[in-house]
Amino acid sequence: MRVSKVLTLASFISVCSYSEAKSNETDPNGYIVFCPCMGRFGNQVDQFLGVLAFAKALDRTLVLPNFIEFKHPETKMIPFEFLFQVGTVAKYTRVVTMQEFTKKIMPTVWPPEKRKAFCWTPRQAIYDKSAEPGCHSKEGNPFGPYWDQIDVSFVGDEYFGDIPGGFDLNQMGSRKKWLEKFPSEEYPVLAFSSAPAPFPSKGKVWSIQKYLRWSSRITEQAKKFISANLAKPFVAVHLRNDADWVRVCEHIDTTTNRPLFASEQCLGEGHHLGTLTKEICSPSKQQILEQIVEKVGSIGAKSVFVASDKDHMIDEINEALKPYEIEAHRQEPDDMYTSLAIMGRADLFVGNCVSTFSHIVKRERDHAGQSPRPSAFFGIRAVKRHIDL
Repeated sequence: MRVSKVLTLASFISVCSYSEAKSNETDPNGYIVFCPCMGRFGNQVDQFLGVLAFAKALDRTLVLPNFIEFKHPETKMIPFEFLFQVGTVAKYTRVVTMQEFTKKIMPTVWPPEKRKAFCWTPRQAIYDKSAEPGCHSKEGNPFGPYWDQIDVSFVGDEYFGDIPGGFDLNQMGSRKKWLEKFPSEEYPVLAFSSAPAPFPSKGKVWSIQKYLRWSSRITEQAKKFISANLAKPFVAVHLRNDADWVRVCEHIDTTTNRPLFASEQCLGEGHHLGTLTKEICSPSKQQILEQIVEKVGSIGAKSVFVASDKDHMIDEINEALKPYEIEAHRQEPDDMYTSLAIMGRADLFVGNCVSTFSHIVKRERDHAGQSPRPSAFFGIRAVKRHIDL
């Protein structure tokens, strides 16, 4: 699948500006490449934090993934460096862009006849029932398009389900087992069919978000929008209200109180701070309006920014804000990356507790500076900041 010329140019500029890239050297400890193939952008970034920790613990260079953007009828691959700064991620662990890996490293370090896919355990193919159990790493969308875009096919599979802790290298003996079973001399590249990290992510990796800095293009777009439309101080809100999301929230069982997607960001690990309810997951319009008005009043906000996957509720919000003589604004069209950057810069952010998209903003605000920026969630009146263990 071809990436647009705009993305290719942006990737080239970013790679050229990345002073730490050493195209004439290869990592003797090997590389990790993976497909961020589970869910949309919020889920992909959530797992990416865990993959960064995994690569650092295994002491291999991580090939920065192309993020997957689902825009019917196409599936687009967005280069990492088009969204984030490579240099800041490199301050955490060794990384290389996908472009540099495929063009300069992969042909010699990982020739076609040695390309094996890694997965937890063999599984039955979904579409070809006659096929032998295996990873089936290119079966379906986005799996097939992802690997095709970087011109990778696999000649075999490797399984790591027997390693204690799997990709949790904090478990005793796990790292040693990885090094023994998959030495870099024999396996210079570990290519995972999906992210080698748990989902949802755990609090111990959330602070890694501070190494994810928006690209200069996205940062400038966010600053430009704020300057032109948002009087400060401003409140930013994220609404999840498309039909799929509403259906997800309908199945919440308060008797089990199990974590769902990013719900631990506001209810604590294991939900020790409270119970997940349908109102927290999918708040009513009345609840949304009341809380926006409350937060506007609490900081004396002069404007409101709204991001949403469907209904921005601009008319309803503006009606509720009439007594304050301020207005709500949105992007048209809503570019999700710029919206995330705008929400990160707000004086107060109100998000959806369960949404991994909201969690990107919450993590950024918690870890971007010396002190956290205030955040809140619909359906929850008080939020305790997670303390990393």
